[in-house]
Amino acid sequence: MANPLRREVRQLYKNLLFLGREYPEGADYFRERLKSAFMKNKDVTDPKEIKTLVDRGEFVIKELEALYYLRKYRAMKKRYYEE
Repeated sequence: MANPLRREVRQLYKNLLFLGREYPEGADYFRERLKSAFMKNKDVTDPKEIKTLVDRGEFVIKELEALYYLRKYRAMKKRYYEE
C-alpha cells in the first residue's frame, strides 16, 4: 500500500525543481542538491516525520520566492535610481 503523503512529496519535489530553474548558482547545481536531499530521506516511513520534512520543504519554497523577489527588486531599483 502506498503512503498517503507520497503525492505531497512528489508535488513538493516538482515545485522545488521548477523554482530551481532561476537559482543564482545555476539550475544544475540546485537540481543536484535537491536530488541528494530527497535521496537522503528516501527511507523515512513515519508519517509524522514525512510531514515535518514536507513542511521544511515548503519553508524552503517560501525562502526561494523571497530570494527571487529581492533579486527583482534590486534590479528594478538599480535601473531607476542612481546610487
